[in-house]
Amino acid sequence: EFKDPETGHSALQLDQIRDIQINGTDLSLTLALTTHSAPIWDDVRSDLEEQLRNSLPQLSSVTIHQTVHERPPQKLGDIGLTAKSVIAVGSGKGGVGKSTIATSLALALKRSGCKVGLMDADVYGPSVPHLLGLTGKPEAIDNKLVPIDKDGMAVMSMAFFVPANEAVVWRGPMLHGAITQFLRDVRWGDLDYLIIDMPPGTGDIALTLSQSIPLTGAIVVCTPQQLALLDASKAITMFGKVNIPVLGVIENMSGFICPDCDKRYDIFGSGGAREEAER
Repeated sequence: EFKDPETGHSALQLDQIRDIQINGTDLSLTLALTTHSAPIWDDVRSDLEEQLRNSLPQLSSVTIHQTVHERPPQKLGDIGLTAKSVIAVGSGKGGVGKSTIATSLALALKRSGCKVGLMDADVYGPSVPHLLGLTGKPEAIDNKLVPIDKDGMAVMSMAFFVPANEAVVWRGPMLHGAITQFLRDVRWGDLDYLIIDMPPGTGDIALTLSQSIPLTGAIVVCTPQQLALLDASKAITMFGKVNIPVLGVIENMSGFICPDCDKRYDIFGSGGAREEAER
């Protein structure tokens, strides 16, 4: 049995280790891991090899082949979305780089081997398509919208439907309907992660999400100065009130590297997000 060194819980199931072969002092096996765990594939493979060598010191070589362990996601709530984890990226105020963080997170998960969707829920100021260089309008097939593809990552945003120079002037019920449609009527496919770029502030879209699907958690983005931290604390409180766990706080724009001397200047300060998270 192979256990997580920190928690002591079983880290691998029996059906994840296959094709074990021992030839003298040479051991080979196949390790099957889900795409949901792709960011830690290398760590798991390394930990398994280390535990095998510690448990069986007589081994001269350990060869671990890797394959994908298929584990389809279950439908979430009544919406019908099939995703293993849904993570909202929010902020207390605009201009802190929330959309950039959400897009970067989605791309990093995708490049590591996960099946990822990116939903731009900032209806009033959608910027994800601009960050990704995407244009076009999603087509509808069998009453389902087909998201725009970015190198295998599904992307949906209000920016695909509204001209760049036009403003969306909607009240709460229309926002609720748009977000619900993005979740229910889009062909997301089977996802490991759906990353949702939230609008800034503490509006009612968080309430819509909490009522529609069980979110894995939220990430709050802020900058180091006190004014931004005050708003970030409000976002943390908001997520708590709608029963969305806060996974962590990301401090953005905390340092400037001078191109002439490579010296770092903390123009807005630094460390404020860590202090807020610890508090």
